[in-house]
This record gives sequence, structure tokens and C-alpha cells, in this order.
Amino acid sequence: MESEPGKRYGRRERNRETQPMSASSCTPPNPNFIEATKQFLMAMPIAQHFGFDITDVAPGRFEITQPFRRELSFREGVFQAGPIGTLADMAAACAGATMLPDGWATSTVDHTLKLLAPAVGEKLVARGRVLRSGRTLSVAAADVFSVRNGEETLCATALTTIRNFESPALLAQ
Repeated sequence: MESEPGKRYGRRERNRETQPMSASSCTPPNPNFIEATKQFLMAMPIAQHFGFDITDVAPGRFEITQPFRRELSFREGVFQAGPIGTLADMAAACAGATMLPDGWATSTVDHTLKLLAPAVGEKLVARGRVLRSGRTLSVAAADVFSVRNGEETLCATALTTIRNFESPALLAQ
């Protein structure tokens, strides 16, 4: 099949529908999205166990900073892969949760993590961002950085699909 001159066969033109969301294009339907997302995350017993700080929240974005804890380590000074994946999942899912209406929650349905470098340092910073926000499914990504002597190193990246749903328990609050 021949294509038009200057166009490649099988390639679509880029448009707004295929572009990732940017923070400037996001308007959360819940004006109280920051507090709602923080409460959603901190209601999870695992979030309480980890002992991290929520260090930034914006429309379609969420950042978690995890100080080094021996219980989360592979060996002294090195974070183990499990906590890295958990933090990436939480940051990505919460980035998606910032875009939900009041009384809605989210749950991970698919999560892929790629470890890129050893996570050596005094803390981890997980930065989640929404790629596509939908009514029932959203896709988000997270990058996890290890911080050693103030210098960040990208140690993992994740792609997460989340299911969005109305939560009767949240509506009752």
C-alpha cells in the first residue's frame, strides 16, 4: 500500500489524544485533592509501616521521600528491590488519585518495575506522574532516585495501570 508523499506508512500524526498529560493541563475534579490523596495513602497500614514523607503533591503528580531504614535494605546502605517497587507503585497510583472526583479511590491492576542502578544512599525519592487519566482506568509512571550525599541517581522506573472506582467508605467520611 502506498502512502502519501512525506508520510510514513502505519504512522499516526501526533495529537492531543496521544500526548501525555502535563501538570498545566490538569484540573482535578476534587478541589481538596491534596488532602484527599494524602489521607487515601496514609490510611494504608503499609504506608504507615514504611515511615516515609509525602514531599510534593500537584495535579497529576505525587512525590514520596523514604529515609533509609535497615528493615528495607538488601545490606547496609542499599535499599532492597521490594520497597523500591512499593514506593514506585504508591507514587504512581497517588499521582493518578490526584485526578479523581471526591469519594473515589484507586487500586493498582498492573505494575512493571525496571531496576536501573543499585539504590545506595540515605534516602529514596519516588516521583509519580499521570500519563493518561481516564474514568475507570488510568496510567501513571514513577521514577525512583536514590540520594547519596545530596546527589540523585535514577535507580528504577515503573509503569502502573490503576483502576478508578467510587468508594462508599470514602463518601461516608
